[in-house]
Amino acid sequence: MLPGSLGPAGRRLRRRGQGELESQVLAVLHSANGPATAGWVQEHLEGDLAYTTVITILSRLYAKSAVTRSREGRSYTWTPASDEAGLAALRMRRVLEGERDRYAVLARFISALSPGDEDRLRALLARADAPDDPGDGHGPRDTEGL
Repeated sequence: MLPGSLGPAGRRLRRRGQGELESQVLAVLHSANGPATAGWVQEHLEGDLAYTTVITILSRLYAKSAVTRSREGRSYTWTPASDEAGLAALRMRRVLEGERDRYAVLARFISALSPGDEDRLRALLARADAPDDPGDGHGPRDTEGL
C-alpha cells in the first residue's frame, strides 16, 4: 500500500517525510543486540512494511555507508556503521558536501547555534588544532563536558 493511500479502516495513511523510514530502520538496528536480519528489522518496525521495502531501505543505507552487512547463508545481517552521533555527523557532512557555497552554509549554521553549542564547537576546533591533541587519529577523543 502506498503512503498517502487509504488504510484498512478506510482512513488516509500519512505520507512519511524524506529519510523518515531510514531513521526508523536505523533506530531499530540500534536496538538490536548485534547484527540483525532484514526480517528481524521488519518485525520490529512500526507499521506494515513489505520485506522488499525493508531490503531497499537497508541497501540504500549500505550505499550511504550508514550500515554494514555480512553474508549469512543466502542473505545478510545488518549492523549500524556508527553510533547515533556518528550517523548524525555523516548526514551533516553529506548535506554540506551537496552544497555549492560551503562557506555560506557553514556561516549560517554557526550563526544559528546557541551560545552553549558555539562554545562547544570552538572548544572542539581548538582541540583539533592542538599539536599534542590525543585525538590525532590514534583513538577517540574525550568530549566529556563539551
